[in-house]
Order: sequence, then C-alpha cells, then structure tokens
Amino acid sequence: MSRIRHADLYGPREGKYAALERLDVATTEWTEIEPQTPWYLFKPFDLSLWGEYGEWWKVNEVFPVNSVGIVTARDRLTIHFTRDELWQTVTDFVALEPEQARRKYQLGRDVQDWKVADAQKDLRDSGPVKGNIVPILYRPFDIRWTYFTGRSRGFICRPRGEVMGHMLAGGNRVLSATRSIEIDAGFHHCFAADVLTTHHTVSVKEVNYAFPLYLYPAGDLAMETERKANLADGFLRALRGSIGNEAPAFTPEDVFHYIYAVFHSPTYRSRYEEFLAIDFPRVPLPGSDALFRELSRIGEELVALHLVRKAGADMPKYPIPGSDLVERVRYEAPTPLVGRAGEGAESATAPVSAGRVWINKAQYFSPVPREVWDFHIGGYRVCEKWLKDRKDRTLGADDLEHYAKIVANVAETIRLMERLDEVIDAHGGWPAAFGRH
Repeated sequence: MSRIRHADLYGPREGKYAALERLDVATTEWTEIEPQTPWYLFKPFDLSLWGEYGEWWKVNEVFPVNSVGIVTARDRLTIHFTRDELWQTVTDFVALEPEQARRKYQLGRDVQDWKVADAQKDLRDSGPVKGNIVPILYRPFDIRWTYFTGRSRGFICRPRGEVMGHMLAGGNRVLSATRSIEIDAGFHHCFAADVLTTHHTVSVKEVNYAFPLYLYPAGDLAMETERKANLADGFLRALRGSIGNEAPAFTPEDVFHYIYAVFHSPTYRSRYEEFLAIDFPRVPLPGSDALFRELSRIGEELVALHLVRKAGADMPKYPIPGSDLVERVRYEAPTPLVGRAGEGAESATAPVSAGRVWINKAQYFSPVPREVWDFHIGGYRVCEKWLKDRKDRTLGADDLEHYAKIVANVAETIRLMERLDEVIDAHGGWPAAFGRH
C-alpha cells in the first residue's frame, strides 16, 4: 500500500537553498498524511472541526443562481471612473478601424474570447446608447462605470448576463465572495453590492463569485412585484426549523443580512480558517430566533456601511486646501506631541497626534487610526487601494467626501465585527449558539 508523506520549508530563499543542499529523502523530517474526503489533500490538514462545519450549507447552495463575476478581458478599455469618460471611450473606440483601435488603446493581441472587431460590433449592434452605461463595483467602495449589453465575447468578454442581468433593475443585493483563498492570508473575502461586480471585486488573486438576492422575470427587470428570492427552498425550511416554526416571519433581506453578519464574525473567520481557504464559505443555522434577529440587524448595518448608504460617526477631516491631486499616498502614524517643537504645524515633518493619510506633499486626511488603515477586504487594504487607484487624478468634492466615508465606515465595520462576537458569545459561543454542543 502506498504511503504519502509531506514536508515544507519556510523562510528566506538562501535558507531554503541551504536546507536543500543539506537534506535528502532519507534525512528530511516527513509528516505522514492520510488524505480524506471530500478533498483528499496531499498536505497536513486539521479536520477536527469538520463535524460541525461540514454539515452547514455552502453559500453557493443557499443562493442557487450564481456565477463568477464579470470578466472584461480589457479593464482599461471597458471600465472608467466617470460616465463621461466611458462614453467618450465607447464612441471613439467604435468609430476607429480595428487596428487603429488596438494601437490607440494598447489592447494587445486578440484572444479566443475577446477580439477588437467583436467588441466594436457589440457596441454598434447595441447603438451605442447611453442607456447601456451602468455602475459596477470595481473594488471595495469603488463604484465605476461600464457599458453592458449582456452579450458574451463582445465589448465585455464574459458579462455573465444570466446573473448580472438581475442587478440592472435596482433594488437588489449581491454578495461577492471567493471559493478559495491563500490560507496564510485569512478569510476576509466577502463584500456586498447593489450593482454589477467583477471576478476581482474583492480580491485580485482569487476568482470572485456573485450571489444575487433577487431574481427578476426575464425581459422585464423593472417588475419588482414579480421578483423572487434567490434562496434555496431547502435552506429556508432548515432555517425556519432552526429558529422555531412559531417565530415571526423573516424576509429575504433578513436572511441576506444574517449570512453577511456570520461571514464577518472574527471567530468564524479564525475558527474555520482552513476550510474557508479551500471551498465556498458555509452558513451555520442559528440556534434561536433571537440570535438570528440580532445578527441580521448587525448584518443590515454592515451592508448599509459597505454600500455607503450611511456614514460612520468618525469621519476624518481634510483640513488643508490645495490641488487635491493624488501624487504619493502614504500613511503617517501618530507621534507624541508633548514637548516637541513644531506642535500644531501643518507640515509633513511635524509630529502628529493622530494618523494621517497623505495624498500629496501638502494635503491629508486625519484622524485615520492605524487599524483602519491596515483593514483588509479580500486582497486589498481598502483605505490605501482606493487612493492609489486614483494616482495622478484630481479629487473632486464628491471624491473627498466619499473617501472620508470609507475611513469612517471601515472604523464602524471593525466595531460591528467585535459586536458580532459579543452577541454570539452571549448566546453560547461557537458552536453552541448555532445548535451544536
């Protein structure tokens, strides 16, 4: 019978080379492993919590209609910061000869699923018309604009119209999440949107999936009265049974908010880290109606913050007038002011009492706590990413206000995540609060 053994090396490259020179098959310290269902992994894996986690519903089973987010194949051509910039590109691109368009927009060679001529034809066949310009969540908190026809291998390579079409009506919600992550990164790979999403909205390293809350009748996306929840009947029956059939009715939004809250629990993320790294996140059933309602309320707050439908209380100031041009983004941590020269000065070298985010040599946002600056959603440190993506752009009044809201909403997200674990602990903690003992 075959035996499977595993060993790995961590550390600087020089140390690895030295170890490989010194070791061989006989002298390596191996760990013997026995791959088990359902993954049969050829590496050590802790399955001690699988008994509780493995019984829960995977998120792709809860939301049966789902897909990978939009794949444009050419982001710089198809996604823009403003409607006007996008429309200017669309009308110019469609009027050029294919090879002229390729050179001007630096599109490179055609690939199997995206060709310059096919992209131009898609635009011509659809108008082009401004009605096809729609918002898209490009990165967390970062709404941009694209031209959406729903036609595959057109202007957008893979528009995923069968899923994204349901987001065009408005009044919908979509959960963007990943199927797997790098285990050392930890799970923080989910975000809510009410517009289109891409396959890299929450992380550029992993493929991102879209799980819409509502499905609209084909051909009439405005018929909100005839929409139906994209929630599996079996899951809804299980949820009803877990909270008690006598409990008050719940809405699809309640379920969406509950799931969103669970996925933001710090203990959920750490306790099931290994499982979250290799498959879709799973949804535990609440052990009581009270827990379901409390988590749903917090999830509703998180969604509102992430859609920027509200602003957290701790909005930073932007005190120095100037060019508003994003030149070099950097974070300056607080330093003691007592007894220091230059106290109160507004310069890059003066000591500061609160963290600052500088966008150029003269202008900054403050206060920005270190934990807010370092907060990650998926693969992005969001307070840094939003600004860096706008390098060499001048921020308008709406941009400045939006960034201040991002900082405030991240701070409030951190507070609510701590609150989630407090609520779960008050109901018995993991896994007892979810009906497991």
